[in-house]
Amino acid sequence: MMERLRALREDRDLTQTDLAKILQVHQSTYSDYELEELNIPVSALKKLAEFYQTSVDYLLELTDEKRPYPRRQR
Repeated sequence: MMERLRALREDRDLTQTDLAKILQVHQSTYSDYELEELNIPVSALKKLAEFYQTSVDYLLELTDEKRPYPRRQR
C-alpha cells in the first residue's frame, strides 16, 4: 500500500523530510509510514489526500482512480 505514497512523493521530487513537515511529524515517523511499520493516523491520511489532490481510497489502494471524489455539501 505505501508504495503508492512513495511514488506520489517521488513524482513530485519531494523528500520524506518535506512530507514530514507537512504532516508535522519527525522524518523517521514518515519513513515508518512508507515502510508500513507504523499505521498512518486518519488525520494524516486526510492531509496527504488533500495535498496530493486525490482520495484516501487511492492512497490505501482501494481504487486506482486518482481523481478525488466530489465533496459533499454540508
